[in-house]
Amino acid sequence: MAVKKSVSSKKAPKTFILDTNVILHDASSINMFQENDVIVPLTVIEELDHFKRGSQVINLNAREFARTLDSMTGSALFNGGISMGKNRGKLRIAIAKGLNPSIKNVFKDDTPDHRVLSVAFDWKEKLKEKSQVILVTKDVNLRMKAKALGILAEDYTTDRVKSIEELYSGKGIIENFDDDVLIKLFKPPYEVSTAKLLKRLNGEALPNKYYILRNQSRSVLANLDQNKELLRKVDKTTVYGITPRNAEQSFAVDSLINPRIQLVSMTGKAGTGKTLLALAGALHVKKSYRQIFIARPIVPLSNKDIGYLPGDVESKLAPYMQPLWDNLKVIQDQFPENDKYHQAIDTMIKEEKLVIEPLSYIRGRSLQRIFFIVDEAQNLTPHEVKTIITRAGEGAKVVFTGDIYQIDHPYLDGQSNGLSYLIDRFKGQRLYAHINLEKGERSELAELASNLL
Repeated sequence: MAVKKSVSSKKAPKTFILDTNVILHDASSINMFQENDVIVPLTVIEELDHFKRGSQVINLNAREFARTLDSMTGSALFNGGISMGKNRGKLRIAIAKGLNPSIKNVFKDDTPDHRVLSVAFDWKEKLKEKSQVILVTKDVNLRMKAKALGILAEDYTTDRVKSIEELYSGKGIIENFDDDVLIKLFKPPYEVSTAKLLKRLNGEALPNKYYILRNQSRSVLANLDQNKELLRKVDKTTVYGITPRNAEQSFAVDSLINPRIQLVSMTGKAGTGKTLLALAGALHVKKSYRQIFIARPIVPLSNKDIGYLPGDVESKLAPYMQPLWDNLKVIQDQFPENDKYHQAIDTMIKEEKLVIEPLSYIRGRSLQRIFFIVDEAQNLTPHEVKTIITRAGEGAKVVFTGDIYQIDHPYLDGQSNGLSYLIDRFKGQRLYAHINLEKGERSELAELASNLL
């Protein structure tokens, strides 16, 4: 929950009760509530203890939060609370002695969720009119339970975008564009100065934005360079046997093979070619990079842990990685088996120049001169996206692909996932390009299913 500062100093600070999933989502969440008080139930500390081991971001967050609490010495943390700084509220750990009778009457089971509810209910009764008590949780079911008991409950929205419908698309269409400019773009050097054109580029003229410029006579695909000084023609470029089938795919390929663009995001529904283009683009420029890494987060369907799958770890992970191998096979099959381009892929895999692995396996590696593709990025938290990008070394390129409308993570949605957050925050940056792919190219049946089901 992102809290705005009170307009009136007379307004009493609020009291926020944090659920475990908020801290696992953002270890620094206790610092985001400004002048308001924050209470962490002891049950949450117990739950965090189960997440301390491991290399996932949630494990790192659990350990970081534990260190933060450990640095706060004194018994005040469990009594009156400890001030979190000037013009800031207090932090305290709340110890509950069993479930509140009102909670026990409604929910018979003594679960961590119900203990958190019990703490919120106790403090609501204790503070009454002195302070508004609000439970902050990313668990929609827990929010519903709280509201049923008359407890205010909200999502943690500090890193939540306002609207996915208004997210930057990375492209624009301009009708009735100046014919003399379009003619120039079709002649060497296939670019024109934007000194007098920026006002004609309707809407936001942002670095690396793509355009379809057209009039009654002709049309051209164009890109505004990272300094907004040149408008250059974008060609339909075939990358490792894969040819773009529409304007958006041409834009995506251009951003993937442009060495000046170090961060790319591609969104779109299933069948729009996000992963295929990212892989083909990486292979096209492979000589400029030391390795190609392709990874995706492991978010089991139906929220089942991979432990229920048969076999060893490699066997359990194989189903999640198979779509990446399938896309790589599509690219490889563009060439005969005896062709050097077909054989080059096998050689790259054998020599580990091309690596496909779960994201957790790659996260700790050095990203110097790496072309790093992160597939299904909509299942990452904003903090996970930040962790990946901040590891990018000299000469690295990072590409995120995903569908912000198809999220498997139990505590993320279209507005709170890391991919949406990335698009919202990096929009307009010189090193970044984004393209939203809208037209499905897998098959007529796949396109129909994507639109209807």
